[in-house]
Amino acid sequence: MKTLTSIIVLTLSVFFGNAQESEEKGQTITVTIENIMNNNGQVLLTLHNEATFMKAAPLKSENSEIKDGKVSITFKNITPGTYAIIALHDANNNNRMDFADSGMPKESFAVSNNPVLYGPPQFAQAKFNVTSENIEMKLMF
Repeated sequence: MKTLTSIIVLTLSVFFGNAQESEEKGQTITVTIENIMNNNGQVLLTLHNEATFMKAAPLKSENSEIKDGKVSITFKNITPGTYAIIALHDANNNNRMDFADSGMPKESFAVSNNPVLYGPPQFAQAKFNVTSENIEMKLMF
């Protein structure tokens, strides 16, 4: 009986130990935006590497309802590397950026590092490194 109990305890400790390790792999990136013009729609965030930035589907995406002109969104389990974030205030909940006939965006957007943009965002302006620390950043629309 002692042997069976020991085996069960050992098995459970290995299972819970591995489960905890898998939950803790990678870092988190928490993005806060506090200057949203209104509470209409949602904010969409996309995480990119250089190969996907403005070219392909994001590595990860998250969205959040807006409360009092603010959102806070966290990407979890991010492996070390170089990334950029694109944020969109999707005011009409159509899950995409809307453009005027002139080609200018109708909805507010931002990219990581909050660069002053004169044209489409570039990865070089928005990139940041994820290392062994969690990241917290603020974006401005």
